[in-house]
Amino acid sequence: MKIVIQRVSEASVTVNEKITGLIGAGLLVLLGIEDADTDDDIYWLSNKITNLRIFNDADGVMNLGIKETGGDILLVSQFTLHANTKKGNRPSYIKASKPDFAIPMYEKMIRQLETDLGKKIQTGIFGADMKVRLLNDGPVTIIIDSKNRE
Repeated sequence: MKIVIQRVSEASVTVNEKITGLIGAGLLVLLGIEDADTDDDIYWLSNKITNLRIFNDADGVMNLGIKETGGDILLVSQFTLHANTKKGNRPSYIKASKPDFAIPMYEKMIRQLETDLGKKIQTGIFGADMKVRLLNDGPVTIIIDSKNRE
């Protein structure tokens, strides 16, 4: 699994002109799933997301996690995170999982994030043409690949 985490002041997802997910201060998490992913990747990434200390403390130092700030999470599926751009100019998405595997994994990630965060999270709609709006705070953007845990 690959994720892009963006610390946001606000973020939303719109599908067919209807808002499907909306948060204030918190994290926008873009999630790419591949066939090699397992439940272990979900547990590890969810723990990492909910404990990552990227929010400012009283001294302006990034020292707090989302649970300590009371922030929210907006999770959006994004198969293009697995784009292979080595050959030519048209990316290949062959590593990105097909919906029959990816949807259950996406749903497990939602449940795990809710468990680890201790509250409901907001989401986009898997496979939909989504319009994502965000106000990146910082900016703070972090990329994590569960297959590279160094």
